[in-house]
Amino acid sequence: MSEEMRPYRGLRVLDVSQGIAGPYCGMLLAAAGAEVVKLEPPEGDWSRGLSTRANGQSVMHVTFNRGKRSIVLDLKQAEGRAAAQALAARADVLIEAFRPGVAARLGLGPEVTPEHAVCLSISGFGQQGPYAAQPCTDSVAQGFSGLVALNPGADGAPHKVGALVADVVTGLSAFAAVQAALAELGMDRARGAAPRRRVLDVSLMAGMAGLLAMPLAEAGLLGRAPAALNIPAGSYQAADGRWVMVALVREAEFVALCGVLGLPELPQDPRFASFATRSEHREALLPLIRAAFATRAAEDWLARLGEARLLASRVNTPLDWLADPHVQAVDAAAVLHQPDLGELPMAALPGLGHWLHPAPALGAHTAEVLRELAAA
Repeated sequence: MSEEMRPYRGLRVLDVSQGIAGPYCGMLLAAAGAEVVKLEPPEGDWSRGLSTRANGQSVMHVTFNRGKRSIVLDLKQAEGRAAAQALAARADVLIEAFRPGVAARLGLGPEVTPEHAVCLSISGFGQQGPYAAQPCTDSVAQGFSGLVALNPGADGAPHKVGALVADVVTGLSAFAAVQAALAELGMDRARGAAPRRRVLDVSLMAGMAGLLAMPLAEAGLLGRAPAALNIPAGSYQAADGRWVMVALVREAEFVALCGVLGLPELPQDPRFASFATRSEHREALLPLIRAAFATRAAEDWLARLGEARLLASRVNTPLDWLADPHVQAVDAAAVLHQPDLGELPMAALPGLGHWLHPAPALGAHTAEVLRELAAA
């Protein structure tokens, strides 16, 4: 990563969160130069126990906690709470993801941080409202937001997206909010204004609402579910069993697609004359498209679609993506050497580049951080 893209050198971050959303925000701050101390309970962040794991590390934990220092404190004990509060009192950014009210009971609310601090709380449904105390996970957030309803499978049932999209999008949203707060702090300092603490409330519900802003707006405008956006865009199985993804954004592209598929008569059918009518008659149209794709191998279709300048891609697995010549040519992923776990390919952070510092072992920096705290 370029040193020019590390604007947060010297920034102290105390990350008391677990899982993905909060830790991801903290990891991005570390990648941008911040010194991030991750406070873990004696049993460790629960992400250490999920996904492929060995010797106290897991792929999930490594992905979202690279480049941090780990300190173990038992917040059930007065001594542990006192040390945590002392760390918070020196933090420029405090990240917590307890259920609403828990941080305050532990003495880790905004009031213990410096006057200039940015205090980020991540929760399922936000710090206020009738659902504030309800537990939430990525799957629950996907279901609550409407994303699952927007993802019907061939079996007709709504399906969760396989990636942990709610957690990741919320972590990215939190990172953006923290950066905006830090920018405001910088503006305050530049004009000589008194320091002002920023308190940020970021939830998985809000993160998913941001992701689904367009379908939520359109559904609210119409008072019903909007028509499918660009029928017959989607994935189709080729003769060799591979799948091809096709996208359409202009009406002329449907005509071109039908020409490639050997179905030039379809655009003349009134049922298929526009995106709106194709959505209405999708049950008649899609079997014809599927049958055509089933006649040739995926690479053959991709070559033909490319010649027609249509938007298409093979449907890759993660291993396909890692092995793709373009991915390798642009260095889109690099190997992280993680002690106790092994070599992990890590996608570059968009715009920031590679962040290949390993994740800490549980409590690896406890003594070091406590010495620094005592000397402060």
